Amino acid sequence: MASKLTREEVLRVARLAHLELSDAEVELFTHQLADILAYASDVQQVDTADVPPTSHALASGPMWREDVPAPSLDRDEVLANAPDARREAGLFRVPKVL
Repeated sequence: MASKLTREEVLRVARLAHLELSDAEVELFTHQLADILAYASDVQQVDTADVPPTSHALASGPMWREDVPAPSLDRDEVLANAPDARREAGLFRVPKVL
């Protein structure tokens, strides 16, 4: 079942998302979003009445490894390979990210 998604609906979604779309992008996204909505409609038609709800992809639950202490890297050796490190403080210096 093909979804009837209009160009105006795509433009409305674009405005809500503060997106400026070219005419070619509006045309492309109209078809792509219609296909996505059609697929979602198909998925909703699947009978899941006999499928128990799950909270994890693995039926047995999450697998945890033992927390075993292991030797770490030598701080002086690691800092020697770090550009612009503050060796006296034992810290890496990294560029500011805004």
